[in-house]
Amino acid sequence: MPNSNVVVADKLPPPSPAAKPRRFSISILGLIGLCIVVFWLLMAVIGPTISPYDAGQIVDADVFGSLSRKLLLGSDYLGRDMLSRILFGTRYTIGLALAATLLACSIGTGLALCAALAGGWVDAVMSRTLDALISIPSKMFALMMVASFGSSPELLIITAAITYMPGSYRISRALAVNVQTMEYVQAARARGEGALYITCIEMLPNMIRPVLADAGLRFVFVVLLLSGLSFLSLGVQPPDADWGSLVRENIAGLGEGAPAVIMPALAIATLTIGVNLLIDNLRGKRSRKD
Repeated sequence: MPNSNVVVADKLPPPSPAAKPRRFSISILGLIGLCIVVFWLLMAVIGPTISPYDAGQIVDADVFGSLSRKLLLGSDYLGRDMLSRILFGTRYTIGLALAATLLACSIGTGLALCAALAGGWVDAVMSRTLDALISIPSKMFALMMVASFGSSPELLIITAAITYMPGSYRISRALAVNVQTMEYVQAARARGEGALYITCIEMLPNMIRPVLADAGLRFVFVVLLLSGLSFLSLGVQPPDADWGSLVRENIAGLGEGAPAVIMPALAIATLTIGVNLLIDNLRGKRSRKD
């Protein structure tokens, strides 16, 4: 007589892919990107406290000074230490971009989940409204906002968040529409779970990796947008400065190859490259444990 327990076990369906935990692995290039990102995040936190000079202090009689033991990254057009200026500017560049990215992705993902769950006319109205907003070029919208309301850190964050929120909404909505058709979501609905439970427990955890990857790209776009506005004198205003402002201030030294122009541009390049390396090489793998 066959063992009934074995028969029952054989008839059990295999566990759904959603039930398996997901772990992350990272390649060498991803590790390099992670180190670059962590370095700049650390500089945004402690940079002003470890800078050798105050950001506005004139320490060299020569303008556009070359690299030296006293001035590791040279001096700017007024003789100020570029290393100190970059360290102080890191807080504005990364802080504003990070705040705008978090705001854009949080609102976009939240609206996408609501639209996917509600469906019907709610989904249609929200999608068409944000489609109209996403059709406006990002720099044109930012220029209109700054021209209308002036330039301040708060306005720059709101402007960048509004600019890139529709793109985050489109990505998240596409993910939410696919995820809500999965069996585990249908099972939760059959159990009588509420919309909040289904959204936070069943859908969002299974969307998180592509949403985070998209947020990394949004962060790069926001950094470039804010740096471009600062280069046009419409971003962070003096006496404060971000990396884009530092490039604009010292543009006169470009013909001489002054470090004051090259160094903040390299800072922008290394941050964007580091973020791209990290999100492009971060892979998710299914756990082998059942």
